[in-house]
Amino acid sequence: MVGPGAVAYASVGVATLLAALLPRVLSRAPISMPMVFLAAGAIAFTVLDPLPDPDPIQYGTVTMHLTELCVIISLMGAGLALNRPVGLRRWATTWRLLAVTMPLSMLAIGALGWGALGWSVASCVLLAAVLAPTDPVLASEVQVAEPAENPDDPGSAEDEARFALTSEAGLNDGLAFPFTYAAVAISVVGATPDAWLPHWLAVDVLWRLACGLLVGLLTGWGLRMLFFSAPSEKLRLAEHAEGFVALAATFLAYGLTELAEGYGFVAVFVCACTIRAGERSHGYHRVLHQYVEQVERMLTVLIIFLLGGAAVTGLLAGTLWRDVVVALAILLVVRPVTGLIALARGRTGPRERAVISFFGVRGVGSLFYVAYALQSGQFLEQGEIWRVVGLVVIGSVVLHGVTATPAILLLDRMRVHAAQDRHGDPNQAPQTPV
Repeated sequence: MVGPGAVAYASVGVATLLAALLPRVLSRAPISMPMVFLAAGAIAFTVLDPLPDPDPIQYGTVTMHLTELCVIISLMGAGLALNRPVGLRRWATTWRLLAVTMPLSMLAIGALGWGALGWSVASCVLLAAVLAPTDPVLASEVQVAEPAENPDDPGSAEDEARFALTSEAGLNDGLAFPFTYAAVAISVVGATPDAWLPHWLAVDVLWRLACGLLVGLLTGWGLRMLFFSAPSEKLRLAEHAEGFVALAATFLAYGLTELAEGYGFVAVFVCACTIRAGERSHGYHRVLHQYVEQVERMLTVLIIFLLGGAAVTGLLAGTLWRDVVVALAILLVVRPVTGLIALARGRTGPRERAVISFFGVRGVGSLFYVAYALQSGQFLEQGEIWRVVGLVVIGSVVLHGVTATPAILLLDRMRVHAAQDRHGDPNQAPQTPV
């Protein structure tokens, strides 16, 4: 008699093999790896019986920690992949997205929750906090691929679209946390500002953000010195190409920050960028990034597979037309419009602005914030919140999965042609706005 353990091991083996093969097989196809595993999860939980219940409400703690792990590893990978040094002008597109697109998105999404869905104030604030930030996990097709061996080479410079989407996703996941805390506080003590606003500003905004930045910087600086400048060669880990050390950096930055009650998401990304700033042309950055990317891919496969299963076993039960309209509005109206407003008269060309504005991918980060908030607060619309967030994430997986590869390939082709027309040198393509 075949036991469930054998089936589980065989399934994990198949999933692992597909996680390695699919990114290469689908590299130029209008389909993404998350789309495949979302469909696989839906089919498996429909056909196979019995399988464990993937209900994220019933297993909220498991959902929270699994998505948390995936997000922090993804944030480390995003920070390590960026070749461009941090700066006001060099990251101008990112600052625009964070300062304009994210607040406007939150206002619009909160208004949709209040006007179209009729939710309580706390649930509207939570919906805005959860769905305003873009995701570093599910956006690999539109993000920076890996650290360049020679980042000072003009041909290695990131194009503005990929850079903006990667850096934005790396930072705004952490910046959504203050508003998640605000939603939790409102759900517990009420919407009266005097009951929650002073503590929120002093602790949840100022202290936690400052702590995340400071601990991330210090941890990244210390690890960078250990990796590249330790007095003993035995301690200089960059000389030994140990990729799993990237996990140590991730957990150390996150754990220390959380112990100090700061924002660990911010700390992990800042730590990664700080490590990347040391010995920028060293090949060890690529070793670290490749290891992180592999771990992230496996976690993503598991989470998206379970999301597909949850979608067909009750997560979307009771979906109303207004839920679908709100989800489509968030994906097709709110993000594109607020993105175009932020990038108007920026350094990007019109086609780059269109791509950056459209590909506001929602994913695992949104799932984490919902699970976290519902474990901590007292929200009246728990099932409805999960349903709308599930619709948006699934819609993003499908919509952005279908369009990402064709859009980026077209943008790359037009950039090369524009560079050739202007300079006769295709290696300058990443510098040419289109």
